[in-house]
Amino acid sequence: MWDILLFLIYHPIAPFVGVFLIFLFIVGIYDIFIQRKHAIQHNFPVIGHLRYFLELIGPELRQYWVANDKEEQPFNRDQRRWIYSTAKQANSNFGFGSTQNMKQSGYILIKHKALPFPAEKALHPLSDPSAIRCAKVIGEFHQRKKPFRPNSVVNISAMSFGSLGQHAITALNKGAKMAGCYHNTGEGGVSPYHTSGADLVWQLGTAYFGARDQDGNFCLTKLLEKIDTHPQIRCIEIKLSQGAKPGKGGILPAEKITPEIAKIRDIELGKDCYSPNHHTAFDSVDTCIDFIELIAKESGLPVGIKAAIGQIDFFKELAKRMKSRKAGPDYIVIDGAEGGTGAAPLTFTDHVALPFRVAFSRIYTLFQSEGLADRLVWIGSGKLGFPDQAALAFAMGCDAINIAREAMLAVGCIQAQKCHTNHCPVGVATQKKWLQAGLNVYEKAPRFAHYVQGLRKELIMLSHSVGHEHPAEFSGKDIEIAIGDGCYTSLDTLIGYRKMPVHIDAKLFL
Repeated sequence: MWDILLFLIYHPIAPFVGVFLIFLFIVGIYDIFIQRKHAIQHNFPVIGHLRYFLELIGPELRQYWVANDKEEQPFNRDQRRWIYSTAKQANSNFGFGSTQNMKQSGYILIKHKALPFPAEKALHPLSDPSAIRCAKVIGEFHQRKKPFRPNSVVNISAMSFGSLGQHAITALNKGAKMAGCYHNTGEGGVSPYHTSGADLVWQLGTAYFGARDQDGNFCLTKLLEKIDTHPQIRCIEIKLSQGAKPGKGGILPAEKITPEIAKIRDIELGKDCYSPNHHTAFDSVDTCIDFIELIAKESGLPVGIKAAIGQIDFFKELAKRMKSRKAGPDYIVIDGAEGGTGAAPLTFTDHVALPFRVAFSRIYTLFQSEGLADRLVWIGSGKLGFPDQAALAFAMGCDAINIAREAMLAVGCIQAQKCHTNHCPVGVATQKKWLQAGLNVYEKAPRFAHYVQGLRKELIMLSHSVGHEHPAEFSGKDIEIAIGDGCYTSLDTLIGYRKMPVHIDAKLFL
């Protein structure tokens, strides 16, 4: 010990060591108390700077040691880079040509026209050139008392307060208001952090959080009370299943349950929160329709369903009964098996439910055969937060898309894949106060808005390139899919149907 002290006092390099330690101390103080842009630096002062240095020299390191830009999953490095750049309003262009294998099965090719739609004739409002309203009105066909036309075709998918922390939820809600999109609450119920001004879709899962009695059963009175006190709730969504864990109820680990979350959900502290894998309010197609109609009648709001797709018997019967009864959901959200932000057993994540392209085509055609496809609003979910994937979804019949993990990336997620552990290093998917403190709401909310606006802007540019003004005009003939080495086929041929045409008028751009 004394040797160390003597060294620090008398050794010739001692002053330099002292200056270096003082410098590190100042950097640490700056990281924690002054800078508010970078969660990593706040939560891991000083050493957090190493991430940005390694990121800076990443291309050189990856060239010899690490995976290439297209290999990482669920989002590769190029995808994340595009989201980060778009959210920060930085240069999101790429140079020196494509690095994609365009012959790989499933690859999307969008066929531009020799004479594209003239951009100068577009009707988009000057206040936000990226604004694209949904071409359909949710609840219009069933004549709901309070129909809802989403102001954006890109919206926030279901991520609950509990799965995400309060700072992330607040940033997303504020950003959604800026971008004019709606915010799905996830099955955890409406929290105080969902109320910064964005339109809300209140999701009811199998546990009916926020609208349940003491025994955990659905309570209509509580639902109506919540709707009366939160006028920003524009739709109710019944979750049948989700891409993260289809066929299984939600999971919120005990370490992520705070007293506030327990109160909002009406659950116990110190125990894992499991939602049932089935609804208790209905147990058949007809009772499901009855449940939907009850909520719609009493609340006046449009009501939809969300599901990951496996066996399709339920949906076959649903389409037939909706036609004969002239009742049922106002919209359907199809979640692909590749989607999911929540904790789940690995087998459910990897091997249960169908991918989005297969799932959507199977369900859409059922309703198309009954003459109902154009009377419902169709929403897609599952890694669709990129212009090419969004264009594909619209060409298949979607009227809007929901994004989840892409939204998380826009507010700072680094794909650490620790969402289920409560140790998210950037404060997005954690309830730990220290880690959440690194996520600056007022810095991240605009970033999410910029990401949505950037995505819509590129989606509009793609629409114009193929001769359309609105993304809902995309059709299968505009897209070809690689089906083998050097072989391509039109999307219409691949999925076996043509989507119902959508009417576009100037009202969508006011």
